[in-house]
Amino acid sequence: MIALVRYMFTTLLLSQRYLAPLLLFLGLVTVLTSSDAGPLTATYASVAGAVLPCSVWLTMALIGLEDQPHRSIVVVSAGSRLRVLLATVGTASVWCLLLTAAGLVLPLMLGTHTLGLADLVLGAEAQLTCAFTGMAIGLVCSRLVFRRQGYALVLALVLLLAVLLGKGVSPVNIMLTRLQDSSDSADALVPTGVLLAVAAGFLAVGVAVTQAITRRKA
Repeated sequence: MIALVRYMFTTLLLSQRYLAPLLLFLGLVTVLTSSDAGPLTATYASVAGAVLPCSVWLTMALIGLEDQPHRSIVVVSAGSRLRVLLATVGTASVWCLLLTAAGLVLPLMLGTHTLGLADLVLGAEAQLTCAFTGMAIGLVCSRLVFRRQGYALVLALVLLLAVLLGKGVSPVNIMLTRLQDSSDSADALVPTGVLLAVAAGFLAVGVAVTQAITRRKA
């Protein structure tokens, strides 16, 4: 599994398809946090919001790297479609962890904040909540599920708007609303941790749905 994740990570790196979502993330973080001097809870909420579309884009780009014959060869080499799918999720998670690290540091460089350990933990929880939700969307809107990418892109946009704007619809909306109104990172740690677990459940459902549809198509 580790070798498969390494292979996919290297393939994405060489393809340079990570550049567009990475630049989008860096641009959004710069715009949203430049010269910011407010509470880090609201700042990291903005950064987490930037992670969401980028994680969707990265996941879809990662799955779309290979054509169907090449992917079939990878599946045969790996032993099962599920192993390849899990390796894809693992690779996307590594990229999202890199985005999370950048999202924790950049606001401190661009703004003026008093940093505490609770702020860093909260920022990581918030970003991973959005990353897991975005990866789930990326999976169900990927080429594995939709052969026509136009439909997939429209669905991805609809789902993004739903999880961002739908009140109480997703852990993302609930979390962002709470963090924007909060000024104490320590008080928000446990509720955000619960929402992170819910987002991880969303990702597990996304994996299961994608695997089921992929198996039926085979």
